[in-house]
Amino acid sequence: MSVAAMLLAMAVLLTGGRVRTARPVAAPLPATSAGNADDPLAVASALDVFAACLSSGMAVAGAARATAPFAPKELAEVLDHAADLLALGADAATVWSTADPAGEPRVEALCRLARRSASSGSALAQAVSDLADQSRRDAADSARAAAERASVLIAGPLGVCYLPAFVCLGIVPVVVGLAGDVLQSGVW
Repeated sequence: MSVAAMLLAMAVLLTGGRVRTARPVAAPLPATSAGNADDPLAVASALDVFAACLSSGMAVAGAARATAPFAPKELAEVLDHAADLLALGADAATVWSTADPAGEPRVEALCRLARRSASSGSALAQAVSDLADQSRRDAADSARAAAERASVLIAGPLGVCYLPAFVCLGIVPVVVGLAGDVLQSGVW
């Protein structure tokens, strides 16, 4: 008997004949609409996915259906609604006109772009990509403005703390010293 057969027989005897196999690791689920509600770049990334799907040649209904699970709630609702109606054969201009953007400016802009594309035949993918870029720029501007507001709000308490200390430790001793010299010189 060979050494390999002996080792195999010992392994079978030690494990009792039970063989364990590795289980495949489950793939993570896509981000849900509720998971990225506070992300200022969520709309931009969803629009990038939508633009990539359109650029790859997918139909608008398929691209909207593929993008909806990764989009924020307002955008996901509009994309699902549009995908359902487009899959049923509805007119694209009508579909994007009846979509309810819920007051979200980027979703309203997407609906306008899709209506314009449906009526004029212009390419929707590049326009959606440009809208995603604009959304990222707006998020960066709003983050920059919040940082500037924070710096102003921090400067107020620091001024309140350091100004009295500067007056007490910097100006008062100089004034007292000068007043002492002036009073001793007899000018007064």
